[in-house]
Amino acid sequence: MSSKRNIVMPTDEEDAAINRGIAADHDTRELSTEEIRRMRPARETLPKRIGEDAAAELLKRRGRPPANVTKVATSVRYDRDVLDAFRATGEGWQTRMNDALRDYAKSHGMM
Repeated sequence: MSSKRNIVMPTDEEDAAINRGIAADHDTRELSTEEIRRMRPARETLPKRIGEDAAAELLKRRGRPPANVTKVATSVRYDRDVLDAFRATGEGWQTRMNDALRDYAKSHGMM
C-alpha cells in the first residue's frame, strides 16, 4: 500500500459551488493581498496581546522531544530467513535487530 496521499481536487462545478458558498457567507471574505502581506506569525504577536507566559504556553512544542541520538535510514540486504525470523517476533522487530547488531559490535570490540 502506498503511503503517498491521494489528493482529490474538486471539479469545476464543485469549485464553483464552494465559491458560491463562500460568497454567500457574510461572516467571511477573502483576504486582500495587502492584508496577507501585513500578517505576522503568532510567535511575534501573541506575547504582546496575551502576555509572555500565556503565549509561551500556547506556542510550546507538542509531542515527543527531539532525540539526542537519531537513527540513520539505510538500505541493507539480509538473508530471507534472518529477516523473517526478526519479523516473526512482531512489532518492534527493527529495534530488536538494531539491539542484536549493537550487542555483536560491542562484544567484538567495534564500539
